[in-house]
Amino acid sequence: MRYMDDTVVMKRMSKRITFNKVWKALFFLATTFALVTLAILLYRIVTQGIDYLNIDFLTNFASRFADKAGIKAALIGSLWLMAVVAPVSIILGVGTAIYLEEYAKKNRINDFIRMNISNLAGVPSIVFGLLGLTIFVRMMGLGKSILAAGLTMSLLILPVIIVAAQEAIRAVPNEQREASYGMGATKWQTILRVVLPAAIPGILTGSILAMSRAIGETAPLVVIGIPVILQFLPNGLLSQFTALPMQIYDWAKRPQEAFQYVAAAGILVLMTVLLLMNSIAIFIRNKFQKRY
Repeated sequence: MRYMDDTVVMKRMSKRITFNKVWKALFFLATTFALVTLAILLYRIVTQGIDYLNIDFLTNFASRFADKAGIKAALIGSLWLMAVVAPVSIILGVGTAIYLEEYAKKNRINDFIRMNISNLAGVPSIVFGLLGLTIFVRMMGLGKSILAAGLTMSLLILPVIIVAAQEAIRAVPNEQREASYGMGATKWQTILRVVLPAAIPGILTGSILAMSRAIGETAPLVVIGIPVILQFLPNGLLSQFTALPMQIYDWAKRPQEAFQYVAAAGILVLMTVLLLMNSIAIFIRNKFQKRY
């Protein structure tokens, strides 16, 4: 009887080991496929666009001739756009998360609000574009300006930042809050000096992903009516502008083969801007991780 029990156990163990090996192989194949696809994409973009990536490309305005086309207006416009999106979305997102986690009572209404904020993170970007067109462009009369586009993009990434900030704040141990209260600190002092510094790594992680999405989105800008080609630089928040995704989209849809290479060079510039933004945010995040 003991021998039969050992045999059954060994068979079950063998099946589990085989099952785990199968799933491990499937996960490995999925990861390999994703990495190979990414490598092929990067290789194609680099080989096509590297010859057009030079100082003239960065300092020239858009042109109907591929060899004279530049990305100056789009690059500066994207930087202006991020200058609006970053403070608006981060301040509103973190502030909302602080209220929901630290001040709002645990009831059905607030649970309903939290659930809907999470659902908004999955809404297609074109819906936010329509919302921005209705509210900021037409109702508020901001037109096709940097401010209108920045506020629209802020709405787009706001749910992602709120959810990430909520999770980061929720992960701070209650013992740290109680120790702060025990030392005589008020609730706001505890949030400002204990909770937020400990939650900053998680908040920045969500903000990095959200900002990366914002700078690469095209649909909301198309809906708002942001122009594709401009021969001047913006001089304020109410100025018209164009952005890197819009410029790349215009080049990519042109039938001339040379513009496909120019679009690849534009993608390299966009990826460089993304890497710089992410590097700065990761540096700040790691700094706070070491401290707290």
